[in-house]
Amino acid sequence: MALCDQSLPNVRAISPYLPGKPITQLAREMGIPVERIVKLASNENPLGMSPKARMAVDQAVGSLERYPDDFDLKSALANHFSLGTDRLVLGNGSNDVLDLVARVYLAPGRSTLFSQHAFAVYPLASLSAGAELIAVPAKEYGHDLDAMREAIRPDTRLIWIANPNNPTGTFLPYPQLEAFMCAVPEDVIVVLDEAYNEYIPPGERVDTTAWLQMFSNLVITRTFSKIYGLAGLRIGYALASAEIADLMNRVRQPFNCNNLALAAATAALDDHEFVARSYALNRSGMEQIVNGLKRHGFPHIPSHGNFVTFKAGDAATLNLKLLKQGVIVRPIGGYGMPEWLRVTIGTEAENLRFLEALEHAQRKVL
Repeated sequence: MALCDQSLPNVRAISPYLPGKPITQLAREMGIPVERIVKLASNENPLGMSPKARMAVDQAVGSLERYPDDFDLKSALANHFSLGTDRLVLGNGSNDVLDLVARVYLAPGRSTLFSQHAFAVYPLASLSAGAELIAVPAKEYGHDLDAMREAIRPDTRLIWIANPNNPTGTFLPYPQLEAFMCAVPEDVIVVLDEAYNEYIPPGERVDTTAWLQMFSNLVITRTFSKIYGLAGLRIGYALASAEIADLMNRVRQPFNCNNLALAAATAALDDHEFVARSYALNRSGMEQIVNGLKRHGFPHIPSHGNFVTFKAGDAATLNLKLLKQGVIVRPIGGYGMPEWLRVTIGTEAENLRFLEALEHAQRKVL
């Protein structure tokens, strides 16, 4: 019998996560100079990392021979959210804490719910734990909370919700989400993934961390990869009850967050000016991209994140045309949307470069 056949069936069932194409890879494949390539595929902050975080990294480089100490970041987060440090779980990116929740609560004989067109890591982490997947059909490309509530079974132990959702950018109004939490059985964990929380307009945003006092089965996950610009350092966190956080920390790898990431995240959390500037750039860039998509006749899904998903028709062909011009966007056929592409909001110049490449791709035969 082949060695791969000795592996767990649930592991063989996993479809590997496909990240956005790296700039250097496209440069090798197409022979395009790196400086001529614009990457708008992975929802990264076009302003780079927080200046305060960069300074903190420079200072932390001198002590890399020491094992990490997460005290400062946990204290800063606890102060930021007015929660005890015993309710925090740090991760090597928020993907790490998503995996920790799955490892704690999922296993063969248990089921988990997530929405069609939701983040690919939910089924990946769930399958890795051996759980049965229940993919609930989407409603207008977003979560159908009524259908998700109806899909809960006696063996359901975990529900995944992204708000805003990636890759569609859809947003669940908070009253609907709170009503859903009230209807979910107390023995079912609800993971609320808020990776793009800081891009929600302040007038629409609700402090969901206050819900942790109301719902003992709620786990909130967030990241420093998006608006804080620390994607390459891989740092995220979860907020939960002390009991759930304790269980997650039991299966968490020791020192799963490195010294540079811890220092950068601690400083970035306090860089309010950088966050405000990143938010403003995203708002103006969103308008620029959406207006351009409308002008070129591409339907789009209204987004609350730092990206826009648009209907491209023959998405594979259009994507290749863009790649040949040195513009990287994200095909999302793996999310059940083969006719759609997702584009990250960049700087004004990067957005213009994408729209010019899009116009050229419409006119040019491959």
